[in-house]
Parts: sequence; C-alpha cells; structure tokens
Amino acid sequence: MIATKLISEARSHRDSSILVDPLLSPLPDTLPKNVTKIADSILTPEELKITSYDVPELLQAIRSEEYSCEAVTRAFLRRAALAQKLTNCLTELLPSRAIARAKYLDSLPISEHGRFQGLPVSIKEHHGMEGLTNNGGYVAWIGKPQDGRCSTQEVLLQAGAVLHARTTQPQTTMHLETSTNIYGATTNPWNTDLASGGSSDGESALIACRGSILGMGGDIGGSIRCPAANTGIYGFKPTPRRIGKLCSLAAVSGQEGIIPTQGPLASSRSGLMLFMETYLSYEPWIKDDYLVPIPWRPVTLPAKLKIAIMWSDDIVTPHPPVTRALKEVAKSLSEAGIELVEWKPEGHDDCWDITQALYYEDDGKHVEKLIAEGGEEMLLLTKWLIKDNENVKYRTVEGVWELKDRRNAYRLKYNELWLSTGAKDNHPVDAILCPAGPGAAPPHGNAKYWNYTSQWNLLEYPGVVFPVTFVDQALDGKDEAYVPKNDKDRFNWELYEPGKYVDAPVGLQIVTRRFEDEKCLDILEAVEKAMGRK
Repeated sequence: MIATKLISEARSHRDSSILVDPLLSPLPDTLPKNVTKIADSILTPEELKITSYDVPELLQAIRSEEYSCEAVTRAFLRRAALAQKLTNCLTELLPSRAIARAKYLDSLPISEHGRFQGLPVSIKEHHGMEGLTNNGGYVAWIGKPQDGRCSTQEVLLQAGAVLHARTTQPQTTMHLETSTNIYGATTNPWNTDLASGGSSDGESALIACRGSILGMGGDIGGSIRCPAANTGIYGFKPTPRRIGKLCSLAAVSGQEGIIPTQGPLASSRSGLMLFMETYLSYEPWIKDDYLVPIPWRPVTLPAKLKIAIMWSDDIVTPHPPVTRALKEVAKSLSEAGIELVEWKPEGHDDCWDITQALYYEDDGKHVEKLIAEGGEEMLLLTKWLIKDNENVKYRTVEGVWELKDRRNAYRLKYNELWLSTGAKDNHPVDAILCPAGPGAAPPHGNAKYWNYTSQWNLLEYPGVVFPVTFVDQALDGKDEAYVPKNDKDRFNWELYEPGKYVDAPVGLQIVTRRFEDEKCLDILEAVEKAMGRK
C-alpha cells in the first residue's frame, strides 16, 4: 500500500510537470511505432526551427539575438513534454524553474554571458539537482531530498545553461534498457516496440525526440553508449575522473572496482566536443579534487591514421545490420587513406566475469534490501544481473583483493595487446572501431549482453558512439545457416528477425586508450569526414 501511494505521487508529480503553457494539442488516437515525426503536427513552426538546431547553431542564434533564452527554453519545454507523452522518458520537467532561469540570463549584459548562454540541458535523474528530490529508480527513495553539491551541474550553470528536464533510468540504474516500478518502461522513438537503451535511455529518447539536444548521463557498463546507439544519437563515455559525479545517487556508490563516469549525450558530434571543452575550461578539479587536473587538450593526429576493426568479440556475433555498418564505415575509411587492421580480441569473456563480480562484491545484498524497503518487485533484468549470475557472490576482503588483482592483470595484458599492433611499424593502432552492442535496439526485456561496452569500462578506455545507418529489411536478412557458438550467442541470434527491428538505428563505437579522450573525439571527426559528413 505504501509503495502504491509513493508511486502514484511520483507519477502525478511528473504528469503535472509536463502541463506546459500553452498546452500541447491532443495526440492522434492511434500512434505509429515510429513517433519521430509527430512533433511536426503538434509544435509551431518556430518551435520546430529552434529545436532543430544542433548545439553550436543554437548558441549562435542566441548570441546573435535571433532568439531569447526564454523563447528557446519554452520551445524545448514543449518539445520535451511531447517526448514524454510519446516515449515515457521524463521523471520531471522543470518549466517554472527553467523559465525563471532563462529570464535571468536574458537580463545579463553580454560581458556576463557564459559559453552555454541559454542552452537547455537535460540531466539523468539520479545525477541529482539542487533543491529537488532524487529516487535513483528505487521506490524506497521516492521523495529523498538531494544531498550535497551537484558539482557538474554547478559548472553547467556557471556556463549559462538552463537545466530544463530530468530523465528516466532503470531500477538499480544497472540495466541496458529502462523500466522501473515507479514510471514503467521508456520506449524507443524510432520503434516503440524496442528499448531505447540504458541506463541513460531517458536522455537518449528525449534527445532523439529533440526535447533536448545536449544531456548528461552516466556509464558504468555502457549506459551512455548503448542508449546513444539504440536511438541514433551521439554519446561519449570519458575516462573516469575527468567529469565530476558528486551527488549522483546509487546503491553501490562506494564500489570502485569498476568506476562509473558521467558524460554527454547529444544530437551531434559538435555537442559532445563543446560539452567537454566547456566543462573542463572551468577547471572543475579545483572544487572537486576527485578529478584529475587535466584540461581539454589540443591533439595532433598522425598524418595517416591506423584504426583496428573489431568485427566481433568472439563470444556473441553481432546481428547483420551491425556487421553491415562496420563494413560500410571500413570501406569509407579505406577509401580515405586510413590504414585498417583487424583487432583480435583476447579474454573478453574473462573481462565480463571480473566486471560482474566487481559490480556487486556484497552479493547484491544492499540492492535487495533497498528493493524490499520500498515494497516493490525485483524486475526481471535486475534478477538476471544479480540473482541469476554465478559471478555475483559475497566476497571477503581477500576475495575483493583477488578480483582487483585479476582486473589489474587484465588491464596490463590488454595494454600489451594494444602496443603489439605497432610491433612492425612502431605505430600502434590509434583507435578501435567496434560494435556498440550485439544488435540494434532489442525488444523490451532482452538487453542481456553488455560486453561490447562494459569491456571498456573495466579497462577505463574512453569510447564514443555515433549513428551510422538503420536496419534495412532488404539488406539485413538473417543467416539461417548460422550456428551459434554458445548459449549467449544463441540467445542473441534467435532474437534477430528483421521485421522486429523496423526503423531501428544502428550505431558504432570508437575506443581509444586511457586518457586519450581528446583523441577519441578527434578520431570520430576524422571518421565522419571520411563518411562524407561535415
């Protein structure tokens, strides 16, 4: 009864928050599965124009006084409210707070404008926001007041941003898709039968609907990159300790075997770059000494890039659309004069075993306790990760030490593997191009293979995801003769039927070595230019 009451209150608060002024027109009685074009018949021409800009163009429009901060904020509030109705991506819209902030920014002299003057930015709910509550996906935490400083949000506000929306995450914030007992499931705007990723998929769905063009998520196993790939947007997981995480709420916040990191999701590559450049220009490590004191640095790429292609991790074979995307990008890179080699993965199954064990050194007891305290049901993907997992068990201090020894040894082994690619020419590969997942966005409840993203979390390598193509019913037929390698491969292969994936975006991932964050994004630029993009 208490859980039901708390859930009802949380949903009522969210629903009342999206009653924007003026109210949205009613939606069609029957919605298509692809809802990305619904805004065209609901919003005004000016709102559609404002929300169509990417970050640099929108900032320029504000600087040139083509639009006021208030006009921009109101447009994004209405489009975000519509995104919520279409995909269930919000925990809270912030109209009063955001409009008051925008009016204040409009009153400032130009000399006091920040680099993000008037830019609406959305925030994944469990990262917190000053003066509000934070539930982190748990019923037990509904109404929990925000505790402490939100260091990254402070920098965004200092830069002139308008924080206008808070977005969904899954129960425990540890699924690669989003569903909670509080808000239900978040859906993919390209095909609402599919998941939009996790755990930052409120962000990905909102940005794919253009209710935001820049948002902040978090990533401990793929939670920025998977949602970005699933919804056809851009997402960047930096090296840990480059972006602050003060005030983020998580049940395992003291766990540091695999360190989570916050990072941007955006409608464009330029949005990611501006986020990183702007955030680090404020020297956040002075107030948040958890961070490494490294500014955003200019990088000179080699005259001839050398990129490794990882077609598969040799455990689970990607679905045909992912393999086609890799082939298409590889062809463009080769034609642009970029040297390509094949990446031979080593020990990715061992890496996943270590990673799962380090997530829950306490056998998941604290998570189970929180779920019980809220009187809520443990969802199936929580059960799959914690209860049905032979790697999750209670560890003694010595057991944790042993795990971290294995982790450190694996990191050394992988660094040697990377360096070995330069044995003949003294030029190790500059980056790895690889899948962001074993397929496009899966049907709800089936995101059970993390290795294409979680691999790089254990290694602490930065990774960026970018959109490439869409599932093509003619080109991406299923190979009925394929024989799966193992049970995980069989589950993934049997999941694929092209007709289930209509309109599903396909993204890929670029990975560089630890603290090569700037290089990672610069290589993305080189890759996209080779693909014929700006």
